[in-house]
Amino acid sequence: MISVKRKNALAICALVLLGCAAMTLVDGVLRPPYAVKSAVKLALFLLAPLLYGYAAGKDGYRALFRIQRRALLRVLALGFGVFALILGAYFALRSVFDFSAVTALLGKNAGVTAENFLWVSLYISFVNSLLEEFFFRGFAFLVLRRYAGERFACVFSALSFALYHTAMMLGWFPPLLFLLALAGLTAGGVLFNLLDARAGTIFPSWAVHIFANLAINTVGFILFKIL
Repeated sequence: MISVKRKNALAICALVLLGCAAMTLVDGVLRPPYAVKSAVKLALFLLAPLLYGYAAGKDGYRALFRIQRRALLRVLALGFGVFALILGAYFALRSVFDFSAVTALLGKNAGVTAENFLWVSLYISFVNSLLEEFFFRGFAFLVLRRYAGERFACVFSALSFALYHTAMMLGWFPPLLFLLALAGLTAGGVLFNLLDARAGTIFPSWAVHIFANLAINTVGFILFKIL
């Protein structure tokens, strides 16, 4: 007979994988306008944890959103470091790899253009980052580790986070850079999990995620020739 802990772990893993698979279909096949895709993601990434909480009779997720003031300066310093690292990597690699296809694919696949990129970038930096942190670090790590152990939850969460980005990045980069991006996302997922492990909240990873997205969006402004 399967234990209760194992059932809970399997349920969480299944819901996370189904959410990722659904978003892969949306990003890689259906390719709706960005606003529609964001609404679908919002529904999926909120619905899965809520369904689990209701079915399992668990308490809400309020504790995952606690802000720790003592860790604020350390998290901000790390965030600035990530921001500088991403921008530095772009400037170091732009003479090696051609990034010009990214803006064309964003326009073709998601309707993101220079005209609406400011609003899209603000949504990505603050709202989308919070949604992803709740789903991948809150649900797929902090909740999952109660039933499957911290090591498994950390690896599962990081790999799910990287694979979730696969469909949306197809065609953006040459194969080598694409693989490097996936490796970087996996490593970033592990780092985010480690940040949240001690705190027991998603605040540290969300703060760093914001800085990472701000750096990526700065690159977007450069590619769209807005800066």
